Amino acid sequence: MPAAPAYGAATLSEILPSAARALGIPGYANPLGLAPTKRVAVIMVDGLGWNQLKSHLGHAPFLRPLFERAQKLGTGFPSTTATSLSSLAIGAAPGEHGMLGYDVIDPARRRVVNQLGGWPGDLDPLSWQPLPTVFEKAAEHGIHTATVSIAQFSDSSLTRAALRGPKFVAARQPAARARATAEVFAAQRNALVYTYFNELDKAGHKFGVDSPQWRDTLEELDYVIKTLVSRLPEQTTVLITGDHGMVDVPASQRIDYSLQPELIEGVELTSGEPRGVQLTFAEGTDAAQRAKVREAWQRAYGSKAWILSREEAVELGYFGAVRPEFLPRLGDLMILAAEAIAFYDGRRVKPMAFEMVGQHGSLTAAERFVPLFVHRTA
Repeated sequence: MPAAPAYGAATLSEILPSAARALGIPGYANPLGLAPTKRVAVIMVDGLGWNQLKSHLGHAPFLRPLFERAQKLGTGFPSTTATSLSSLAIGAAPGEHGMLGYDVIDPARRRVVNQLGGWPGDLDPLSWQPLPTVFEKAAEHGIHTATVSIAQFSDSSLTRAALRGPKFVAARQPAARARATAEVFAAQRNALVYTYFNELDKAGHKFGVDSPQWRDTLEELDYVIKTLVSRLPEQTTVLITGDHGMVDVPASQRIDYSLQPELIEGVELTSGEPRGVQLTFAEGTDAAQRAKVREAWQRAYGSKAWILSREEAVELGYFGAVRPEFLPRLGDLMILAAEAIAFYDGRRVKPMAFEMVGQHGSLTAAERFVPLFVHRTA
């Protein structure tokens, strides 16, 4: 099994606490060693993985000369947007904030919750994720905080649960987000601004990370980021990172496991990611039946995936220290893709899900490592 993420030292969870300390906010450590500053710009490029960028530096002329000094950070686990953005904003490992994946279990109602866009109306984001964000703490100490992103995310459940606190500035196109970010800094002496770009992730999912469309999008965002940085005030600390990498999965390896009854016998709920399936057994399912399903998965896909129980995943430290109340959000059995393969519950997902090329969520290096560029404007 792969090693656990280096929580507390070199993951996304350390970025904003380090930035907060650099801004002079007490109560935070600075494991990334950021220099004191009055302004911090955090630029999140969704889907910007270390391996993918390294292979395509020719399409990123602004980032290319900075890459030699870039830090290699882990995403935490699972390597997916809802978890990664939560860890970034809260400054905590997944087991502490409880945003434990794309699809997770709501144990109180025995149902699956999609944390990106499928929150039930009766599930309160503030109680689901109770920890304060770094943005909230920064605002308490007189730092102006803002999020520059797409309008549809302004009041989303994910934003209210894990990215709450900043003033939301909506801008549709990447160039507009760059302008809006610069305008915030021009109006504020002390500021912490988070700017989000989702275009690279969308291109990767639809076309794959080894596609002309992905490379074109990288070129566009590289130019937008260059322009953004050039407009920032002097002595602004700029932090550029991603939330996960990606693996291209061929159509032949996008598996509908619900067609194999032995893989779901006794299973009540299916959650997680296509590359990080989590199975929750029906209440009362005995140990023998659970072992039987695990053995079936091992026979069918043990050469292409890591198969382990919730208890084993927690013991290995993949989520960091998990608060007891969050444990039931995880499935009983986990199937984590080790090769270019993805698993779907065809009874639950839409047919278009099988068309997705670029995927993430597991523990491979291609998915779990992202760059962190630290740049100081002149």
